[in-house]
Amino acid sequence: MKRARKLTFFIVALLILALGYTTIFGVYGHYGDRRDTYIKGASDIRLGIDIKGGVDVTFGPEKDVKNVSEDQMNGIKDVIAQRLVGNNITDYEIYADMTNHQVIVRFPWKTTQTDFDPNAAIEELGKTAQLQFYIGGPDESGKPTGDLVLTGKDVESAKAGFHTENGINVPVVELRLKESGRQSFADATKKQLKSGTISIWLDNELLSNPQVEAHITNGISTISGGFEDYADAAKTANLINSGALPFSIEVKSNGVIDPTLGTKSLDIMVIGGIIAFIIVSLFMLLYYRLPGFIAVISLVGQVAGSLAAISGYFNFIPSFTLTLPGMAGIILSIGMGVDANVITSERIKEEIRAGRTIDSAIERGSSSSFSAIFDGNITVMIVAIVLMGVFGPPSGLWATILKPVLFLFPASTTGSIYSFGYTLFVGIIFNFVMGVTASRLMLKSISRFKFLRKPWLLGGERA
Repeated sequence: MKRARKLTFFIVALLILALGYTTIFGVYGHYGDRRDTYIKGASDIRLGIDIKGGVDVTFGPEKDVKNVSEDQMNGIKDVIAQRLVGNNITDYEIYADMTNHQVIVRFPWKTTQTDFDPNAAIEELGKTAQLQFYIGGPDESGKPTGDLVLTGKDVESAKAGFHTENGINVPVVELRLKESGRQSFADATKKQLKSGTISIWLDNELLSNPQVEAHITNGISTISGGFEDYADAAKTANLINSGALPFSIEVKSNGVIDPTLGTKSLDIMVIGGIIAFIIVSLFMLLYYRLPGFIAVISLVGQVAGSLAAISGYFNFIPSFTLTLPGMAGIILSIGMGVDANVITSERIKEEIRAGRTIDSAIERGSSSSFSAIFDGNITVMIVAIVLMGVFGPPSGLWATILKPVLFLFPASTTGSIYSFGYTLFVGIIFNFVMGVTASRLMLKSISRFKFLRKPWLLGGERA
């Protein structure tokens, strides 16, 4: 067995404790009345309607447009749902009233909201804008220079993905047009081929101005270049989708929703969670001793990692709304983390009682327990991915990956279920990072200290 250095335990443990501290308290800079956020903490987590309350708003076609079809009403509903999830508002309710041509939406307050003004909250969603494609880019005044080619009604869908260029995967947006726009788009790409652009405008603002590299006749084109990462491409795709309606949407009415669990519900849940964590920690310490001590540290890291993936702690992971289903996902993943440590501790105990040396017992116990832990966690992860694919935005990463099988399911963007799948998924990821990798590194390291090299500390009998 390759033995870990003694210093490894302290390095890993300090990193976990630092993650836990900064995840809870964040890192901020204060300059007079101004507060700059360097690392988001638990106080920056957006809380769901059930915990904090929110806004009730009714959307409808601008200027009471008549002859609105059921498909168009569903289009309004889908656009708003995608914008909600696209803004990582995963706790919401949305209904389409076909009779009155209205869409009713309920969503939680922003984390920074203090005056609880529904009009300010609605601004976060914006309006469904007009989408237009023009030959050429903008002039000096920021207006289109060429003729109109397409409008939102000619667009079928836009989704983010990856395309290989010179052996490198780069983020792109795949644009699909309806039959109504294919011929005009083919004519425009032929005219601009290798020598010009076709600009994309949303609500009279330039969204993208890609160079035309091919004569496109089938209505399927790829926009590449200028995207910093997949998230940037996905944002552009969502904006294109949001403008693919033949009319604008306006707010018909709005109101305030009280939290369904009461204003003290969050405090009660936090206290309950702390008590549960203490009880589990005491059990692990008393029953499994040294491996239990390591398990407690790794569980701190797993909880911190799960919260960090919600709060926006990591720049490459956007913040999400914390709801009761989301909390259930975190709790379930923590249960999987406890289970992983219990399985490993039991295997080590069996090896010690079979007469193995301490180093051999740790190595063999860790090795023999991995397959059971891996199988259990991977099956749960698959469930989480399916939930995110089925109930997340159609242009999202998991929906795109699962597209070959999602035709079996009706289109459904349901934020609460998506939230559960997301927190469960990230919890399992951090279980592998903390409960499997970090805990084993720490255990192999700490067992090198002479005063801790006692079989009873690993589950054996006292001498």
